[in-house]
Amino acid sequence: MTIPDAVRALERDLRGIFGSRLQSLVIYGQGGSAHDAHGDHGPHGHAAAPARTLAVVASMTLDDLRASARQVERWHDAGLATPLVIGAREFEQSLDAFPLEFGAILADHLVVSGDNPFAALTVDPADVRRACEVQARSHLLHLREGFLETRGRGDALSVLILQSAPAFAALVTSLARLDGHTTEDVHAAARHVERMVSLPDGPILEVVKLAKAHDLSSADAERLFAPYFDAVEKLVRCVDGWSSGR
Repeated sequence: MTIPDAVRALERDLRGIFGSRLQSLVIYGQGGSAHDAHGDHGPHGHAAAPARTLAVVASMTLDDLRASARQVERWHDAGLATPLVIGAREFEQSLDAFPLEFGAILADHLVVSGDNPFAALTVDPADVRRACEVQARSHLLHLREGFLETRGRGDALSVLILQSAPAFAALVTSLARLDGHTTEDVHAAARHVERMVSLPDGPILEVVKLAKAHDLSSADAERLFAPYFDAVEKLVRCVDGWSSGR
């Protein structure tokens, strides 16, 4: 698999800053590949998502971070997200604190240089379940509070649903991963979660599809909110009673 030129340039920049302390560089979250990391446009003319990278270093100083900060604008212009720079043992030691975020990196990464920093690392399913429960309960509390703040107005309800949809899509992806479904296709994850909670063709996929939407009519918002809220309650109960042998 070809490593994008922008990522190779990033590697050279980081090598110039950290020298031999740069142990590994990986690209992650690209759906199993390193495509569209040049700041190019996708097949439908949409700007490609910035390529996400993680650099493992033996040590770092504030001067290293200052030197890196001077490069960030150029990296962004090249189609790269700001790299995640992490200490050699820091990733492993943080797996229990960030099981969803770091678990996603473990599931979808490509080593650009150095040794694979994730060899033999796994995320404890108990940590994933706990993080999913926090995510689900937080979402439910947010929806309750947000609904009160709409004061019964359909236009405000539309805004609430649209603004909560990306977080809901992330929750759905996390729950699917907890159940062993590791696809990067969020729509496929939504359908999987619908089957988990016996809501086939329900609001889960419909709300997930709104994660990148900009408009939702007041009438559609009023139709959708009740089943959306009910689905979130079901997800909370599902993850609360989760067992690995389900």
